[in-house]
Amino acid sequence: MEGKSSRVQKLPPKYGNVITILSIDGGGIRGIIPGVILNFLESHLQELDGEDVRLADYFDVITGTSTGGLVTAMLAAPDANNRPLFSAKDIVPFYIEHGPKIFPQTRGPFASVVDFVKELIGPKYNGKYLRKLVREKLGQTGLQQTLTNVVIPTFDLKKLQPTIFSSYQTRSSTESEAKLSDICISTSAAPTYFPSYYFKIQDKEYNLIDGAIAANNPALVAISEVTKQIIWKNEDFDPNKPMDYNRFLVISIGTGSNRSEKKYDSKKATKWGVLDWIYNKGSTPIIDSYMEASADMVDFHNCVVFQAFHSENSYLRVNEDTLKGDLASADIATDENLQKLVEVGQSLLKKPVSRQNLDTGIYEHIENGGTNEEALQRFAKLLSDERNLRESNAKVKEQ
Repeated sequence: MEGKSSRVQKLPPKYGNVITILSIDGGGIRGIIPGVILNFLESHLQELDGEDVRLADYFDVITGTSTGGLVTAMLAAPDANNRPLFSAKDIVPFYIEHGPKIFPQTRGPFASVVDFVKELIGPKYNGKYLRKLVREKLGQTGLQQTLTNVVIPTFDLKKLQPTIFSSYQTRSSTESEAKLSDICISTSAAPTYFPSYYFKIQDKEYNLIDGAIAANNPALVAISEVTKQIIWKNEDFDPNKPMDYNRFLVISIGTGSNRSEKKYDSKKATKWGVLDWIYNKGSTPIIDSYMEASADMVDFHNCVVFQAFHSENSYLRVNEDTLKGDLASADIATDENLQKLVEVGQSLLKKPVSRQNLDTGIYEHIENGGTNEEALQRFAKLLSDERNLRESNAKVKEQ
């Protein structure tokens, strides 16, 4: 897949009314949860427009962090026929097949002690299987070859700043030459779990770790990338339409959290040292904290701004915040836990749509908002209508 771009000529936003964004959080093996949600969404789009359509046909941007970055690549990378490498229904089977090899479980009566020692002296996992798998699946596919625009955050340890890989980047930028495999390995290099990742493009070096350091919920990063393109007068966007949140249609999918399970408190934390923050009763408080904070702040911002523009119905956040025990872990890839994560995703579809209360920060059910399943069906119709509108407008302009 080297050489010229293989991106299909999907009609850009200037032919329609809205800019469509799909965002997928980080969360390790919990990527199964958005896999279930995305399968439902794509299946409903296929009911509307035919079994050959894929999510990449509807979203102007797909963005993902860590495990979400891997899903992003799966949905947007081209196969030999210039169609998405994976359909949404392939995501869950992919995690079930490869998850236990990416996160091999320590067994025996002293498993927790062995894991603790591992994390003290180095990454819990060597990452070799993940790197081999990603390289096999994505090959030499480059960032500029995706079937729709992708935005994948990473964090550069040497520079101590985020590095955002965006297919909107011009061909004159070094990042535009990056391979998707290198990007996915980088955004998945979670501290304490996997080794950091180094690669080089021309004379530019990259020393990267998990994109969750910068944006575990990458929705706002994608919105910012689109906004920059509008400011810079990218021809994909209508210059006569104002830049505001009324133009965005955003679906943001989380990988679940355990905020309902009160694990830490300040009375205990006030006595913690470095080891306690890194490892405490089988979890990692510092990582839990930054991932939850990162995801929540983005959702809070989007809730505020979309409501300010009276376009809250154009923003859907689907997430499960009541995970407990092994379900909340990023790396417990036992057969039992994998199946339970599938069930979490299926159950989440049936739950009422929730939104952050802007005063308390607590997620509350939206009155008359229906279930997540019903909301996704509504968004599928909006996506289908937008796609049809663009095709209609393009035909008119050609006449």
